Amino acid sequence: MNKVILITGASSGFGKVIAEKLSKSGNTVYGTSRNPEKYPEPKNYKLLKFDITSFTESKKLVKKIVSENERIDVLINNAGIGFTGPIEEILIKDIKRVFDTNYFGHIDVIQSVLPIMRKNKSGLIINITSIAGYQGIPFGSIYSASKASMEYLGEALNMELNKFRIRVVNIAPGDYKTDIIYNRNDTNLSKNSPYYNVYKECIKEWSLNMSRSRNPIEVANLVEKVIKSKNPKIHYIIGPFLQKISVFLKKILPEKIYQRLLMNSHLYTSDAADE
Repeated sequence: MNKVILITGASSGFGKVIAEKLSKSGNTVYGTSRNPEKYPEPKNYKLLKFDITSFTESKKLVKKIVSENERIDVLINNAGIGFTGPIEEILIKDIKRVFDTNYFGHIDVIQSVLPIMRKNKSGLIINITSIAGYQGIPFGSIYSASKASMEYLGEALNMELNKFRIRVVNIAPGDYKTDIIYNRNDTNLSKNSPYYNVYKECIKEWSLNMSRSRNPIEVANLVEKVIKSKNPKIHYIIGPFLQKISVFLKKILPEKIYQRLLMNSHLYTSDAADE
């Protein structure tokens, strides 16, 4: 039986690849975008206009899909924005914007979908989080915090919704070839900033790593596997080996040693910081 699936943020990146994969498998897929008119119309799924930070549109979105299908079987919370910069120089309004998109907006959609899933006594919610949600990344603190929030939200929801036969799964990807690093939002640092040199080196290294990273179809394949599974896990981590192993190392290494390894991997050395 095909599934009725709602994917937030499906005009590019993971969302687009997941939508294409699931629709080609025979599912009825609805994706969302703030500006769908800027993108070619998808062949196999519907791309609907939806601003996840409006906090007024989610009920209308869900009502439309239910009116056409009588149900929503799967919700994939994928919409998100990247944000980088030293915490000392980030504006509070920018932090709120990141959390509105990466966290609070998803809660709003979840609240609108849950009554339908509870009524049908069935449902699956998949949160696309990030390996960054397992560790504080230098200059990526706000993004890491927003993704960590989604991880814990998913854990709690999975227990809250158990008696309604609704499952919640978190999928945390590492670096994949998406546009998030290039379309990121960041703080405009002055060249006089004490963080300027090391921050620019970090951005350069991140961009290089993204250009060498893996095909996001791997994440789409995992999403499909989770949907088909009768008993999926709560947490999945997917990505380059070194990024996946870093999550394990955090559990077993002394904190200071782990942080030193993480800082070195992001070029955050004392010499660079003092330039």
